Amino acid sequence: MLNEFSRTQLLYGKDAMDKLSRCKVAVFGIGGVGGYTVEALARSGIGALDLIDDDKVCLTNINRQILATRKTVGKYKVDVAKDRIEEISPNCKVRTFKTFYLPETADQFDFTEYDYVVDAIDTVTGKLTIIENAKKLKVPVISSMGAGNKVNPSGFEVADIYDTSICPLAKVMRRECRKRGIDSLKVVYSKEKPVRPLEDMSISCRQHCICPPGTVRKCTQRRDIPGSTAFVPSVVGLIIAGEIINDLTASRKKIVNR
Repeated sequence: MLNEFSRTQLLYGKDAMDKLSRCKVAVFGIGGVGGYTVEALARSGIGALDLIDDDKVCLTNINRQILATRKTVGKYKVDVAKDRIEEISPNCKVRTFKTFYLPETADQFDFTEYDYVVDAIDTVTGKLTIIENAKKLKVPVISSMGAGNKVNPSGFEVADIYDTSICPLAKVMRRECRKRGIDSLKVVYSKEKPVRPLEDMSISCRQHCICPPGTVRKCTQRRDIPGSTAFVPSVVGLIIAGEIINDLTASRKKIVNR
């Protein structure tokens, strides 16, 4: 029967689509990268999604985040994402968590429920906690490395964390994963050297903060405020979604196999 996923089924087949409809994916971080991952997973027929992010849409998100529009500024990203998914795939079961994932909030989540976990958050501590919990329970996990301050979308690739180079975040993650005995981790990263953002105080969040009321973690609290584009985070998010769909349907050999 013709449905919203019929064109996808022409490539993967009915059995694969049935499997995707039974799969549950957790996406930690629903920003520039995670928002596009969620979009693609919903449009691919994933049956259940847990969305984890405590942030609200900001005006400065509009340049790169699929959930950010003038109408959604000030709304929680997970709420906007849930509404959007319901318009795309009404049978998808969506749970939202207005939570900033850290070791102290980790017990809210049972990773054994998930068929795949996406790490699309910015903080190293949170990323490592997600990865450790997923690895401990043998749940597939994929992690986004640095997408900020980069302008070449064609430079991103899928690799094991120990095969990465140049990316500053990947360097930190390699060191920390090694300390924790994590022997492999699928990541999306780029060898492009980050661009140094202009120091323009006329458009700086530090001088002109417009975070929505009630925002807990404001940009002014960050050590650095990265520059961004519409075409880099989106590519990373879509690559992640593609890896998940291909892994879950076993449609090709895994790129990372250590």
